[in-house]
Amino acid sequence: MSRIAFIGLGIMGSPMAGHLVRAGHEVTGFDLGQDALARLRAAGGASAGSVAEAVKGAEVIITMLPADPQVEAVFPEILDNAEPGALYIDFSTITPQTSQKVAREGAARGLRVLDAPVSGGEKGAVDAVLSIMVGGSQEDFDAATPIFETVGRTFRLVGPAGAGQYVKAANQLVVGGTYALVAEAIVLMEAAGVDAAAGLDVLAGGLAASRILDIKRESMLARDFQPGFRIDLHHKDMGIILDAARGAEVAIPMGALVAQLIAAARAQGHGGLDHSALLKVTESLSGRDN
Repeated sequence: MSRIAFIGLGIMGSPMAGHLVRAGHEVTGFDLGQDALARLRAAGGASAGSVAEAVKGAEVIITMLPADPQVEAVFPEILDNAEPGALYIDFSTITPQTSQKVAREGAARGLRVLDAPVSGGEKGAVDAVLSIMVGGSQEDFDAATPIFETVGRTFRLVGPAGAGQYVKAANQLVVGGTYALVAEAIVLMEAAGVDAAAGLDVLAGGLAASRILDIKRESMLARDFQPGFRIDLHHKDMGIILDAARGAEVAIPMGALVAQLIAAARAQGHGGLDHSALLKVTESLSGRDN
């Protein structure tokens, strides 16, 4: 079992850290929220008063943070306090460029670095069935496998440093587009007087089936947008996607449209809601919002 420092105990990080504790790892966490630290202690982990305190003596260092600025803020403290040869796994969704920079700077200081963004949302984190896309070396991926096995179900090494972030960008592209289309399907069926719940059941059993239909159709029909993954964060991810496409010199017209729909959701004040709240934008476009 490993001594693990876990930085970032939010909606995703908190259950992930709890799984690692229950698997027998010695987990010391740090978060700006005292409630998050209390939850980790209640699960059997330990809390630290700073990043430096959490990282000292750790064999594995994990971050699960909202965006590039947070990763860039804590990484210097990680570098200054990590043991030589420690394994750093960043589960955050950030730009490939930031992940590549972190990997270069980490290697220069004897830190082994993997970018390992995840998909599955809060439910995937709670159920320990996350999909994990990993950038880095095969040797470091192999060393991190026990961690991935504890918090996820599907995990693959997809390329060198930064590659995990490119795959996560592709994931968010598909997820955003699927939510937008499911939202349009709901609005269409309801406007036509169709039993939308029965309709979505049929869709979920055919070629239109998706994980989103499996786990979100009931909450979308109920207009329950309790956040598992907030519009604000998906808006940030769409910026990463558009930038990645520009850098790769490819056209993603559907992605650009989805980015605008998510931006509209944020502009309408829905940034704190779940990304399934794209339904509210679709309803508004058809004059069916209440």
